[in-house]
Amino acid sequence: MTNHEFYMKLALQNAAAMKGQTDPNPLVGSVIVNDNRIVGVGVHMKAGEPHAEIHAIRMAGEHSRGATIYVTLEPCSHYGRTGPCAVAIVEAGIKRVVIATLDPNPLVSGRGVRILEEAGIEVIVGVCEEESRKMNEVFNKFIVRKTPFVTLKSAVTMDGKIASYTSNSKWITSETAREDVHLLRNQNAAILVGVGTVLHDDPQLTTRLPNGRNPVRVILDSTLRLPLEARVVTDGEAPTWVFTTPSHDPDKRKALEAAGVKIFVTERTGRVDPSEVVKLLGEQLISSLLIEGGSEINGSFFEQKLVDKVIVYVAPKLIGGRNAPTFLAGTGLEKMSEAVELSDVSVQTLGKDFKFVGYPVYPEGPR
Repeated sequence: MTNHEFYMKLALQNAAAMKGQTDPNPLVGSVIVNDNRIVGVGVHMKAGEPHAEIHAIRMAGEHSRGATIYVTLEPCSHYGRTGPCAVAIVEAGIKRVVIATLDPNPLVSGRGVRILEEAGIEVIVGVCEEESRKMNEVFNKFIVRKTPFVTLKSAVTMDGKIASYTSNSKWITSETAREDVHLLRNQNAAILVGVGTVLHDDPQLTTRLPNGRNPVRVILDSTLRLPLEARVVTDGEAPTWVFTTPSHDPDKRKALEAAGVKIFVTERTGRVDPSEVVKLLGEQLISSLLIEGGSEINGSFFEQKLVDKVIVYVAPKLIGGRNAPTFLAGTGLEKMSEAVELSDVSVQTLGKDFKFVGYPVYPEGPR
């Protein structure tokens, strides 16, 4: 490992600790080194607050002059809620900037580097680039496509079932795996289920972690069957947004809105169209979406190629039964040759269970 890689990995590690706090902004870490000594460290902690480079420069003070700064993402070049970090780096007297990856937004990519190079600063790009891209998979999609990064999560038995034939599903996985799910909720801006899940389980869809962030609760409900007494309506723990169709009950809509529920009416009649949902969520600046639905909801998002990442917790249990649901329903694919493969698959042991993570590779690309 080179010195550049060592300091960049430290910046990446610090940035990753902020996952779930910065959206819709990226995760960014920064380390300033002068005379082989770390003199400044910074991370971006929340949208609207100073960027990682600013925190590091403030910590380093006069030691910034003549130093090398390591940044996990190209320093910004524009004025927003904060000033451009590239200009701040120039003013601090830093002599070298090491960047993991350029800004993925094609409208601004490379501008920060140009500001630095025009000021006579040495710039190195591409150190730990792949690690940085993966860490910011949510931001990289949202900033370019303006729709959320969609993660499909499910818990299944070894024979692929999400419940018994009587719809009993508590609990498939261990407490250790369920705690990991709450970490996922904390890291995502919104969580989505169908109204059937609410009718059957009356879930809270919140994060049971100390100081955890509750995601926006998104319910797909074509005719507004959501009960007024459901916990997602009454508990006040997090915003609840319902996506419905033009065929909804207008009186029920008024009652839900009076209870604080936000209603979105999609254009398609019959059933709520998942592609409309992700488009509308993007317009509401929801950068990441965790789907915890049943097999029909899961299948509808998957068949429209809207799923960017799949996380499946597998318990060493067997249920059996031709009527016990699997985690993907819908029409399905006709041939094995059409099966969607997962790339970059990882496997982790959580108690007695296994956590599989992978990225769907759609034959014609994602939507």
